Amino acid sequence: MNSRSLIKPTLIATAVAAAFFIGQRSHGIPEATAAAAATVPHVQAPAARSTQDLPDFSSLVEAHGATVVNIAVTKRGAMTSAQFDEDGPMGEMLRRFGVPTPDGAPQGREGRGVGSGFIVGADGVILTNAHVVEGASELTVRLADEREFKGKVVGTDRLTDVAVVKIDATNLPTVKTGDPSQLKVGQWVAAIGSPFGLENSVTAGIVSAKSRALPQETLVPFIQTDVAVNPGNSGGPLFNMAGEVVGINSQIFSTSGGYMGLSFAIPIDLALKVKDDLVAHGKVTRGRIGVGIQSVDPSLAETFGLDKARGALVSRVEPGSPAARAGLKEGDVILEFNGKPIAKSNDLPAAVAQVAPGTKAPLKVWRDRSEKSIDVTIGELPNERVAQAPAEASKPQGKLGVAVRPLSNEEARTLQSEGGLLVQQAKGPAAKAGLRAGDVIVAVNGQPTRTVDELRKQVGDAKGKLAVLIEREGQRVFVPVELS
Repeated sequence: MNSRSLIKPTLIATAVAAAFFIGQRSHGIPEATAAAAATVPHVQAPAARSTQDLPDFSSLVEAHGATVVNIAVTKRGAMTSAQFDEDGPMGEMLRRFGVPTPDGAPQGREGRGVGSGFIVGADGVILTNAHVVEGASELTVRLADEREFKGKVVGTDRLTDVAVVKIDATNLPTVKTGDPSQLKVGQWVAAIGSPFGLENSVTAGIVSAKSRALPQETLVPFIQTDVAVNPGNSGGPLFNMAGEVVGINSQIFSTSGGYMGLSFAIPIDLALKVKDDLVAHGKVTRGRIGVGIQSVDPSLAETFGLDKARGALVSRVEPGSPAARAGLKEGDVILEFNGKPIAKSNDLPAAVAQVAPGTKAPLKVWRDRSEKSIDVTIGELPNERVAQAPAEASKPQGKLGVAVRPLSNEEARTLQSEGGLLVQQAKGPAAKAGLRAGDVIVAVNGQPTRTVDELRKQVGDAKGKLAVLIEREGQRVFVPVELS
């Protein structure tokens, strides 16, 4: 995405030709022809579509437009053109939509940006995006009635891109909040914000998808829409047709820096929890259970005996973690967490993160082709570690198509692995399934694999399909392998 040039909207006039059928008189037409024409049934033109069939957002805007604010941001610091490179410190801004300082700004010049927000507390509490206010030395909040206030950042959370701003005001109009889980794909939604600084602009569209996972954004199940949002809309509200805020407009996908039909909003229930934590504690605490997970595709679902592809497949259980203490095992498929179904693997991290540490949460897991119930006491989310596996080459062998050897003690420590077989080369079924040199085979069909003989027996006993648990770059994943 290139943020160096802002695309100016272009109006394109499109000519539409309308065809009209004109009744033709029989005078002057041969009698037979006239008779034939008389037998042609009259085709009635379709009635004009009633405007009542189309959504009208005027009452929504009249009732709730006053709750939306414009946020002008001043950022002091060294801002050079190098910082606007896609791989530089401003890279994150390329996929979000705060308006950056122009190219080539000399060091020490003030950077200015604009964003949006909305009032959630009558005493001046405002929600917006963290990237809107990040690094701000001064905030000016302009209300819909043109009043301006100096804003103070109460707290920010970069992992969810939520920030809380406070202004010194009372008796302000506040938004109503809705339940994002009740949204349906295809329903109409509307955004109000300040694209390119144009305050209180309204755009509308439909919900394109729900629980959308974006790269490096695993804690937010985004609402995807086709609502037109642009630089300056960031932090503004996404309304449903009942006038309830269901999300915060946060990101777009763009190759030009402007709207291209893909916009993403943070669900409001997640944002409100972050807000409550920031106001009460100045930071956000998140739950964790200590597992590595992956998606369940149809092939893995068949291997594990599931009726369909669903849930989150546990590929790693951290030693000493809440999951380990609860008895979760590699190969379990988490179907439900804390009373909510887990349809896709990316549903789980966001659900766990929202539960307070110390809470006991029930799980439903699929193990040994049957459903089991397990209770887990939630821990607190830590930082993750990544390890890189070395690769060596040798000749593949066996019907699996891998050349392997046991890990040395030093390699096991380096890879933070509990043991297994290091893949030196992969061909045939293994390579086709995605195994590669440097992977560590940990288990096959739920049975630990520590020696070459164990692997040979496990492959020999298999009938057609294998669920191979591997460790790669510090993460564990199951790979379904179809034996030839």
